[in-house]
Amino acid sequence: MFEQNNSEVESLMKENASFRRLYNQHQQLDRQVVDAEAGKAPMAEIELHQLKKKKLWAKDQMARMLNDYMATMH
Repeated sequence: MFEQNNSEVESLMKENASFRRLYNQHQQLDRQVVDAEAGKAPMAEIELHQLKKKKLWAKDQMARMLNDYMATMH
């Protein structure tokens, strides 16, 4: 995720607690989605859909924060 902006993401992880919290939340949600899709943690389809929505929301928030951070660098 955000591989093209690795150094900026690393800076945000160090400097911004909100970004770090969202990043960790996204990672946790990703693991849950992967486990559910692999059958390791079975759940109802609606629950999986809700997890995916939460994961996307976290990623969108991080993308906004990253864009704002990069705009202040230029």
